[in-house]
Amino acid sequence: MRYAIISDIHANLAAFSVVLDDIKRQGGTEQIWCLGDTIGYGPDPHACIELLRQTNHICVAGNHDLAAIGRIDTAAFNPDAAVSCHWTAQQLSPADVEYLGKLPLVIQKDDFTLVHGSPREPIWEYLTSTSLAKENFAYFKSQFCLVGHSHVPLVFSYDENSTCIGRRFLTDIQLTLGRDRLIINPGSVGQPRDGDPRASYAIYDSATRQVRLHRIPYDITSTQNKMIKHGLPMPLVTRLSYGT
Repeated sequence: MRYAIISDIHANLAAFSVVLDDIKRQGGTEQIWCLGDTIGYGPDPHACIELLRQTNHICVAGNHDLAAIGRIDTAAFNPDAAVSCHWTAQQLSPADVEYLGKLPLVIQKDDFTLVHGSPREPIWEYLTSTSLAKENFAYFKSQFCLVGHSHVPLVFSYDENSTCIGRRFLTDIQLTLGRDRLIINPGSVGQPRDGDPRASYAIYDSATRQVRLHRIPYDITSTQNKMIKHGLPMPLVTRLSYGT
């Protein structure tokens, strides 16, 4: 079976739509595994939730998902993220709030653990270094873990000698699942932060045991124009052009 691995849509409907279209072009998948933060930052929170719910998917909660429904305080957010969160909360329907409120923090799926931030701290921790990743291998029992939150495609491996190695996850890498334990980040659909503004997601094929990253261009300007129309902070608008 094939599974699409997506994360951090962040209410960017243009990016999410092209990713779903590309999944179809790649032959389709049995299910979408979403690693949280469907909303926040972007201009189309309700539409993105609605579109995700039309797919066969599983999804964990992200920090922006929970903040928008009042489950966590925005005091820990930077000012622009907090402004966006409060605006987002006003755009959600009662069904959206109910859906987000029922999202689990952790999902176990076959050989995978799905979380938003990290297995140690599913909501808040960013796994951006090898040292942090190595500590986190003790916090999940499955062979593989899928994370988002940092918006940067990364792979951390942990071998039988307790050696941890981190590397960028690139489109020309055919990641084959073997004996090593892995933490995999597919990057962000709606707000990439690795210097590449294209939408990012991955497909896992359980028959070949391979995970491949995909980068897809989308109409960034259309998303930016919507954000400006809604009065969302300009730094959030401009960063989409640069993938930062």
